[in-house]
Amino acid sequence: MDNGLKRSPHSSERGEPGPIDTPGLNNLLAASDTGDQARMMISNGVPLGRFGTPDEIAKAVVFLASDDSSFMTGAEMFVDGGYAQV
Repeated sequence: MDNGLKRSPHSSERGEPGPIDTPGLNNLLAASDTGDQARMMISNGVPLGRFGTPDEIAKAVVFLASDDSSFMTGAEMFVDGGYAQV
């Protein structure tokens, strides 16, 4: 039975990153008088209580791009410390 969900060689999984500790974000927060407050507010909103790292996002993307995700199709992977789940 063809239900239209066959995996194509161009499937559409995607990663959904949360707040990530990057130089760009650090510069943006440093440019504000309330940058430290904003950083604390953001990290307090993440159930794991911290910003993610670029390495954590890269590992998720590598998984999605690899054959290890070959049985996934049309899925979203939230890599956000639980932020989207609350």
